Amino acid sequence: MKTFMVTVDGKNYEVTLKEVAEGAVSSPAASGPISRAPEVLKPVAPVAPVAPVAPAAPAHAPSGNGQVETAPIQGKILRVEAQAGDHVEAGDVVMILEAMKMENEIMAPKAGTIGQIFVSDGETVDAGADLYSLE
Repeated sequence: MKTFMVTVDGKNYEVTLKEVAEGAVSSPAASGPISRAPEVLKPVAPVAPVAPVAPAAPAHAPSGNGQVETAPIQGKILRVEAQAGDHVEAGDVVMILEAMKMENEIMAPKAGTIGQIFVSDGETVDAGADLYSLE
């Protein structure tokens, strides 16, 4: 019997192997059923606990009766065309979002006043990220 230290995925295990004469090894299927249950290996060193993942940041809440507009796709904000307090009409361009080398106009869905801008020029956003509030 020979004992070896084996590392798997950063965990150390002590493994004991039985030596056999050359040519005496057969395939598991040909050797028949296992006569006893295999031993469960235990790590030599204790594993450090994993820190819990922080919850996602809460979505921005508009003030008053406004609504928060979100990014339709992942991309980079090229330009913010409107500022907080600006009045916009339905279809006015609020910002330009670049995605897959194409410029996408993010337009106001209805007339209103820009309450708050949550992004800035050059910022990368995920699909569904809050962009601005419209009141």
